[in-house]
Amino acid sequence: MFDKGKKIDALSNLSTPKKDTELRQVWRHLRRNRLAMAGLAILCIFVLSAIFAPLITPFDPIKIDFGSAYQAPSSEHLLGTDWLGRDNFSRILYGARISLLIGFISVAIGMVIGVPVGALSGYYGGKFDLLIQRIIDILIAFPGILLAIVVVTILGVGVENVMIAVGIASVPIYTRLVRGSVLSVKEQGYVSAAKALGIGDMRIIIRHIMPNCLGPIIVQSTFQIATAILWAAGLGFLGLGAQAPDPEWGRMLSDGRQYIRTAHHLTTYPGLAIFFMVLGFNLIGDGMRDALDPRSRRHR
Repeated sequence: MFDKGKKIDALSNLSTPKKDTELRQVWRHLRRNRLAMAGLAILCIFVLSAIFAPLITPFDPIKIDFGSAYQAPSSEHLLGTDWLGRDNFSRILYGARISLLIGFISVAIGMVIGVPVGALSGYYGGKFDLLIQRIIDILIAFPGILLAIVVVTILGVGVENVMIAVGIASVPIYTRLVRGSVLSVKEQGYVSAAKALGIGDMRIIIRHIMPNCLGPIIVQSTFQIATAILWAAGLGFLGLGAQAPDPEWGRMLSDGRQYIRTAHHLTTYPGLAIFFMVLGFNLIGDGMRDALDPRSRRHR
């Protein structure tokens, strides 16, 4: 007799590669990429510094000490102090928490909305796809940072609203990316075979199509976190992000620019922190793009 259950399992094995082998291959290839490893090292330093900030520095990032104001970098205050006597090094360490939180949560919001919409749009096509893509065209017509500014203006300032704004600005990117991947994958033979066996659309999308779209989503998410951190810093610089006394890097740049001639460390070090964190995510993203591409792995 025809065993439908065994056929479904066989299709699943064909459409989904063995995870352990694939992960080992990706890690092996990524490990050979020196720039990717440098990016990973940079991110590890930022993440560990953010987690263990209270153990690394004894200073409270929001405690005011007018007697220590405008101090240049020294053995006591490694990166100097600001106009209120707050330790700049402490504020940068604690600011890494805010930037990483905004980056990961905003990208998660973009994925939660954009990935399902893109998958359904690419799978069903027709008028539904046409409607979704016209909406996405309207959103893409606005630069991402401008769209985020509009959303924050509507919702109000604050870290939570920045996460929502940057997440919404990321939705069109994920929708287009996933739609393109689904359009390619759904033409594969195992998808046609699953349809012939009478498997439901949702099960086909979740079990047979989406596992083969994970590579582009992972790579895009790595780059998107870097973009989200930049956008969040831009919103903070404009006064639409984290509010005083929170030690957010964009806000620190904005507050310190008026002292750039007399105390350049107030802008130099937050700017370098943004630069290196974004650089780390971009280097990892480049490495992941090569590691997840089978053609690139064959050439190595």
